[in-house]
Amino acid sequence: MSWFESLILGLVQGLTEFLPVSSSAHLRLTAAFSGWEDPGAAFTAITQIGTEAAVLIYFRKDIGRIIAAWLKSLTNKEMRRDHDAQMGWLVIVGSIPIGVLGLTLKDQIEGPFRDLRITATMLIVVGIIIGVADRLAARDETGGRHRAAKQRKSLESLNVKDGLVFGLCQSAALIPGVSRSGATISGGLFMGYQREAAARYSFLLAIPAVLASGLFELKDAMESDHVSWGPTIFATVIAFATGYAVIAWFMKYISTKSFMPFVWYRIALGIVIIVLVTAGVLSPHAAESAG
Repeated sequence: MSWFESLILGLVQGLTEFLPVSSSAHLRLTAAFSGWEDPGAAFTAITQIGTEAAVLIYFRKDIGRIIAAWLKSLTNKEMRRDHDAQMGWLVIVGSIPIGVLGLTLKDQIEGPFRDLRITATMLIVVGIIIGVADRLAARDETGGRHRAAKQRKSLESLNVKDGLVFGLCQSAALIPGVSRSGATISGGLFMGYQREAAARYSFLLAIPAVLASGLFELKDAMESDHVSWGPTIFATVIAFATGYAVIAWFMKYISTKSFMPFVWYRIALGIVIIVLVTAGVLSPHAAESAG
């Protein structure tokens, strides 16, 4: 991997990790459109450490409060009623599905799931799901001619069952094209949560999963002779800086704006990929040369 490739891929990772468009799909597609080798699942996982570092810094006050309350709850029964302490447990509970499935499906994630035809299909299907969830949320928020606006749930309403559902939605992002934020936020919207609440829990929920995945891949990469460490670390730093800016923008955007621009973008991109693969312009398989 060249330094220029790492710069572009780092920017792509940072720009797309927190938007409901699938960062893993965009890394795979950027390489395919550019005629580069597929950066692979290991590169994706390691650069995600950079974007999760951005989450840790952006939500540092929330995270510090949650960890402190959770630790106190281990010995103080009264603290177990505290919302922050409960959030600590709910992040752990919500992380279980992706941890189990990530280990179980590791070979598929690094191989068959990276087929561009699967990526394109997921971009379209999940895009439609996000669009439906967005419409339901908008209907509740604005009401209508014959119905009053409906109050949506805040994070104070989060329970173990909903945390597991969020976690199952997040685990779908193991397939490129799904989008971690898109799957979890739309899952939250279907369960009746506010946009900002669903996004906040989505980002917090991603921290243990992404860091664990990145460290797991980092361990394997350190035992391999096929990793371009300089460019990979450079891409991770770029992803961190870009990702932090995107989080700040996205959290403001979702409080008042619709997800529909992302929905139309996903559907259009999925259709373009299917057309190019069908025409033979792009190879669907990562192992083959793209272009």
